[in-house]
Amino acid sequence: MIHYFKNNINNIQLPEKFTYPFNYTPHKLCILAADEVKNYLNSLSQFPEDIHKGKMFGVLIVKLSNGDIGYLAAYSGNINSEEIKSFFVPPVYDLLSPTSFFKNEEVKISNLNNKIFALENDEDFLSIKSNFERIKADNERLINIEKNKLKENKKIRDNIRNSSILDAELESRLIKESQFQKAEFKRLSKIITEREEKLVEAIKIKEDEIATLKEKRKIDSEILQKRLFSEFKFLNALGEEKDLWSIFEETPSKTPPAGSGECAAPKLLQYAYLNLLYPIAMAEFWLGESPQGEIRHEGFFYPACIGKCKPILTHMLEGLVVDENPESSTIENIEILYEDEYMLAVNKPSGMLSVPGKKEKESVESIVKKMHPEISGPAIVHRLDMSTSGIMLIAKDKEVHKILQLKFISRDIKKRYIALLEGTIDKKDGIIKLPISPDYYDRPRQKVDYESGKIAITRYKVLEEKSIGTKTVTKVELCPLTGRTHQLRVHCAHKDGLGTPILGDELYGSKDERLYLHADKIEFKHPISQKLMIIEKKEDF
Repeated sequence: MIHYFKNNINNIQLPEKFTYPFNYTPHKLCILAADEVKNYLNSLSQFPEDIHKGKMFGVLIVKLSNGDIGYLAAYSGNINSEEIKSFFVPPVYDLLSPTSFFKNEEVKISNLNNKIFALENDEDFLSIKSNFERIKADNERLINIEKNKLKENKKIRDNIRNSSILDAELESRLIKESQFQKAEFKRLSKIITEREEKLVEAIKIKEDEIATLKEKRKIDSEILQKRLFSEFKFLNALGEEKDLWSIFEETPSKTPPAGSGECAAPKLLQYAYLNLLYPIAMAEFWLGESPQGEIRHEGFFYPACIGKCKPILTHMLEGLVVDENPESSTIENIEILYEDEYMLAVNKPSGMLSVPGKKEKESVESIVKKMHPEISGPAIVHRLDMSTSGIMLIAKDKEVHKILQLKFISRDIKKRYIALLEGTIDKKDGIIKLPISPDYYDRPRQKVDYESGKIAITRYKVLEEKSIGTKTVTKVELCPLTGRTHQLRVHCAHKDGLGTPILGDELYGSKDERLYLHADKIEFKHPISQKLMIIEKKEDF
């Protein structure tokens, strides 16, 4: 499983600390190892279809006990090829092993699924349900007809009672007629109800049988899932071991998401610890097509996922000296672009939070409140991503804050962004409409979701193409007509948008010195004077 570099690496300096897996620039050795993995896969006589459809791979640079340097390789999930499996580290727990309890239990659940399907699609059952719906509809029509007859007959009797011909004998006859018709209606209703109840009972017997099987399937699945999670046991550099249940007990969800522990990063570290290999650096990269909703690009490096991997890797990295999160560094300089007694506009640098985070203390809001301690209410009217630079509006009192927020909600405030895209675009201007929703297992990433996503609209225009080093980039103007999280980043990177990520976007593209996205212009009416305000701050790239 250990691979040695084909080229001489003696002149490459090893990193002093292990990779912080959720925000990193891949080390040169990781890039070389990733290239060797790609070359290996391309050398195969038949490229596996499940890789072609898209898969995350990972490499881990390790030091052996004799001081030699090599690397391990892994992939997320499964690949149906024994030849390929021999090149990569094994899973933490092999679900598909012939000796695994999982296969036998999965067969039992599959049998339950087959029984449920057979019952739900049984011809007699479907026929009873169909007949019931037809008979019920016929009975409703019949009941409505009889009700109308009762109403019409009552009207006739009422007219007779109001006429001069009414006498005691006629009144008695009208009463008996009314009683008879009501009794007949009740008899009809009873016959109909009894007929329907027999069909309902026949349907209920089948549905109860189906419900019992579904409940058993649910219980068996939960038992299987719990047993499975207890089999996934992860080491750390201190030699401590925890299973998935123990690891996720400390998270808000308490329960591991499906697929936890099957990503490349945990597999790599687990194999290294089991075989007394010292981890040096790690990186994960994507090969194959991008998934429909997520944004992945061939050959790009990506941070480890938050929902599934962060709790696991937090445990597994204990005992290693790990790099600091690059985004946790404090930047305290903000430029004031406009200020009056009601509000101010500032230029937020890339790398600064808009509002304080859980660990990061400094933010635009905290710095502004230091400058203006008289601000007691909310100050930030709108936010920019931590990596995005540009203009932000700040309110000095609650009323102004409310007015400005309403202007954003009603889209009375126009914003423009400038971005550098990693590549070229065929169509030089247009409108992007893609629905966006959070990727709950990999926050803060967003995804394109055509079923439940919220519509997001962006107008774009190509400004110029230029070269930065060996890269060809395109400078574009982006005007969001809606305000979804990561809207511009997703619309640029997704294949149904511009298909070209913003330079430096490590979530949807590849990491660079910074995210080349800048809010350069904002236009609105002053919340108090109603004077038209146009504030601009040119990008520095």
